[in-house]
Amino acid sequence: MTTAATALDAVLAQVDAGLDQSLDRLKALLRIKSISTDPAFAAECQRAADWLVADLEGLGFTAAARPTPGHPVVVAHGPQTPGTHVLFYGHYDVQPVDPIELWHSDPFEPVIKDGADGRTIIVGRGTSDDKGQLMTFIEACRAWKAATGALPVRISMMLEGEEESGGKNLPPFMRDNAAELQADIALVCDTDMWDRQTPSITTMLRGLVGEEITISCANKDLHSGMFGNAARNPNQVLAEIIASLRAPDGSVTLPGFYDDVAEVPDAVKKQWQGLGFDQAAFLGEAGLAIPAGEQNRSVLEMVWSRPTCEINGMIGGYTGDGFKTVIPAKASAKISFRLVSGMDPVKIRAAFRQHVQERIPADCSVSFKEHGGSPAITVPSDGLHLRKALTALSDEWNKEAVITGSGGSIPVAGDFKKILGLDTLLIGFAHVDDAIHSPNEKYDLESFHRGIRAWVRVLAAFAE
Repeated sequence: MTTAATALDAVLAQVDAGLDQSLDRLKALLRIKSISTDPAFAAECQRAADWLVADLEGLGFTAAARPTPGHPVVVAHGPQTPGTHVLFYGHYDVQPVDPIELWHSDPFEPVIKDGADGRTIIVGRGTSDDKGQLMTFIEACRAWKAATGALPVRISMMLEGEEESGGKNLPPFMRDNAAELQADIALVCDTDMWDRQTPSITTMLRGLVGEEITISCANKDLHSGMFGNAARNPNQVLAEIIASLRAPDGSVTLPGFYDDVAEVPDAVKKQWQGLGFDQAAFLGEAGLAIPAGEQNRSVLEMVWSRPTCEINGMIGGYTGDGFKTVIPAKASAKISFRLVSGMDPVKIRAAFRQHVQERIPADCSVSFKEHGGSPAITVPSDGLHLRKALTALSDEWNKEAVITGSGGSIPVAGDFKKILGLDTLLIGFAHVDDAIHSPNEKYDLESFHRGIRAWVRVLAAFAE
């Protein structure tokens, strides 16, 4: 009988020996034009789902492309292995390729080549977001089966086809199939490493509340000479409301906004301080120099662990070429709030709407349009699965893995907690220069190779 260490060595050797075949399978999936937001590619999305089903069935999973009102969700279950049960999530859909003229090669004919700094990369739509990342996990399962004949833990998968187009059908699907999707921990591979040498696990994701407001004053556009001063200008009303959302110190002014916001543990703050983050360089890359959020916070705190309010778009009156002296009848804005753990999206939405309504003149009106809402997630920093996964990543890179936060929102992680009661470990191997959603998207070959090896180690750690 082989020891656990011997089995792990055999599986890692299998990963290395089978890398070329793993790349061939990744290329085959990348060639499928699964652009979820464009109805013209609906058949391609179905083809990608069917391809994954066939591949997983070949590994001994019971798999199916389950219908939704949109694109299918691939659900797969491995054998009833005793011990830890993991639910892995990835998405097989991709972004559109426009502008096509900026691509150096066919977006759906993956090319392996040397990058500008000598690293070997694979270029094509979906290489990093998220087909390359998704396949690291599937290839790790394949290596376990090839080397040992079995998977080390019980594994289920849920692979989405609408992440890049809003994912509105996934939460209902999860609610309808909650009993089937129960597990001990959820795993997501759709994030970055901290840097090229430092693996990381994202344990904090901000939630999101999206709102669109439209302020209506006159019953038609008015001549600004004939009605100026006398007629209320909705652009002015909107500007005053927007200005009222932030205090001079950068904080958000909504009543109760910070009531449920907890401080980050000192131990986590200390680790963040040791990451070598250069906030001047971070802002400098955007042509900026002065942090604009809460003035007593570091930039990492601002973007990882503090809530925010941002104006995403404003429109009102004439915005075309030339000039038109008009007082518009309506003005609108799209405003988003990023939330941290403990904050209730429903509460924040209600507070915002009340804040706006209190500032609308009596002869004007406001309407609201909801653009999604999801809670933030935080994984306990002392959780058993987190500690095991950090050790496994550290062993693969021979460098201590770190815990990071993210200023962004990954709604499925919130849905795992809200619908299934599962904590989520966000373990990804992408890099910030992967150009996801842009022309010439790429994935480092090292990310793909070591990502597979890392998942092998994580699964082994969970089996202990």
